[in-house]
Amino acid sequence: MNSLDLIESFSEFKEFKNIDRETMMNIIEDVFRSMLKKRYGTDDHIDIVINIDKGDLEIWVNREIVPDGEVEDPNIEISYSDAIKIEPDFEIGEEVSEQIYFEDFGRRNILSLRQNLISRILELEKDHIYKKYRERIGEIVAGEVYQVWKKEIMVLDDEGNELILPKSEQIPSDYFKKGETVRAVVSKVDMRNSNPVIILSRTAPEFLERLFELEVPEVFDGLITIKKIVREPGERAKVAVESYDDRIDPVGACVGMKGARIHGIVRELRNENIDVINYTANPQLFIQRALSPAKISSIEIHEDESRADVFLKPDQVSLAIGKGGHNIKLAGKLTGYELDVYREGAEDIDDVDLEEFADEIDGWILDELKAIGCDTAKSVLELNIEDLEKRTDLERETIEEVMKIFKAEFE
Repeated sequence: MNSLDLIESFSEFKEFKNIDRETMMNIIEDVFRSMLKKRYGTDDHIDIVINIDKGDLEIWVNREIVPDGEVEDPNIEISYSDAIKIEPDFEIGEEVSEQIYFEDFGRRNILSLRQNLISRILELEKDHIYKKYRERIGEIVAGEVYQVWKKEIMVLDDEGNELILPKSEQIPSDYFKKGETVRAVVSKVDMRNSNPVIILSRTAPEFLERLFELEVPEVFDGLITIKKIVREPGERAKVAVESYDDRIDPVGACVGMKGARIHGIVRELRNENIDVINYTANPQLFIQRALSPAKISSIEIHEDESRADVFLKPDQVSLAIGKGGHNIKLAGKLTGYELDVYREGAEDIDDVDLEEFADEIDGWILDELKAIGCDTAKSVLELNIEDLEKRTDLERETIEEVMKIFKAEFE
């Protein structure tokens, strides 16, 4: 039996890479048997022979030969006189096998059958994709940007499966164009309206962890353990590492010679600053390392062990806080403590040099203030916003933000 529609269907089905031959044959046979049951009431007496490669399918109906006039069900029985017309040597009690031709079912049944086949195989394909990516949560995948929308981009993997990278899971400075290759970690896999939805992320800590595994062989081999990662995507990240081998310097191994290993990760993360810190169970030492590059004078941990007071010299405060407050915020997340920074001898400090705000305020802004003769925070605060707006090239919003930072220093 050959049918053009069926051969075309088989050709389409063979394109599904994730379905093996045996599974495909079982699905096709199951769909045909369902149709035959409706027609004959049972399929116990029917044989189905399938050749996927050639697009062939044969259906054979087996009927028992009974004496003339004793046929009760013509679907499973045939009279002796009709049987010997097919083959003169037949005897009562034997079985007669007759081929049913596909065209006998009618065009409507053929189309219905084809639709059922496509539906069953698509369902199996979707289930395979869902299970495949459920097992890959936390792994890095690479794909090609296929479509860019305002709130998300669609990425195609090497098998043509659709993956979604939402705007909220992109690094703020990420910018992708159609056809570009993007790397991200599988963050979440859902089923929506029977369709698998694979969500990617470039902001998750797991993405940074996988990048370390790719760039640092000691991390991949388990010689160096990443204890914890905290990130402000695109701005700064802190990674606590530990080595169980005294001969291996975990920080040095992660950074590499002249920063060779860390540079590849930094580029992937759009120049995100990465602080690699040697993990320790000593909370005071861990807080001190987490606040690097600032040099800590002393630390007092509260009895409830949820907060810690950090005391620094005046010129180290801005380093501890960091630009935009990222350094102290991440140090708190990494260590698990709420950190309060105090300037040693703050009551004796009358003013603070502008250079001490270099980590919080862009250099060109400080240069603008110095150009009008302001070298300290108080010298800027003595001027009003309108005056600063006239005398510098700074916008009002920038001036207000700078004034806010300076005022906070003296509160």
